[in-house]
Amino acid sequence: MSTSYQHVQPDTLLGAALAPLDWTRSVSLVFAFSLLMALSAQIVIPAGPVPITGQTFVVLLTGALLGSRLGAAAMIVYLLEGAIGLPFFSGARGGFAHLLGPTGGYLVAFPAAAFITGAFAEHGWDKRFLTAAAAMAIGSLVIVLSGWAWFSLVTNTPPLVAFQVGVLKFIPGDIIKILLAAALLPAGWALLRRRSSDKR
Repeated sequence: MSTSYQHVQPDTLLGAALAPLDWTRSVSLVFAFSLLMALSAQIVIPAGPVPITGQTFVVLLTGALLGSRLGAAAMIVYLLEGAIGLPFFSGARGGFAHLLGPTGGYLVAFPAAAFITGAFAEHGWDKRFLTAAAAMAIGSLVIVLSGWAWFSLVTNTPPLVAFQVGVLKFIPGDIIKILLAAALLPAGWALLRRRSSDKR
């Protein structure tokens, strides 16, 4: 008897839309979202040693859409792709050394942020705007705290200065990303329910 991945994982928006989500589809989604991450890394606004990119938005959305395990897996695959030299990090850079640089703390936090956001989504937090925003905010906080601590350590910068350089400037953009992602998820569920009712 074959068991689809969807049967052993709680629902997420993509899991419900693509059900049954078997292993072939799961692996395809992991690699597709890792490539989406690579693409979002090329959306760069220069802002000193830590650039502003579209990555945070994609990390949070990946976790919410794929769930905890697949979301984290997509981020791990992305990091491995960049670490082996593919030009997948910001500014079309690659190589393991990039993970050890000033922005490494943000990057290595991506799997954890996707896992946490995905876990909340699997328990229905993505179906309402306020809970979706809360899940996204928690995931974003994981990235920011890890990046802040690592930047301060690697650059030997006092924590307060590191906060100004590596956190403060990101807050307005992160709020916009969180609100946008939180609005998309309930809307996606509403469309899926409407499509299901139309088929009946």
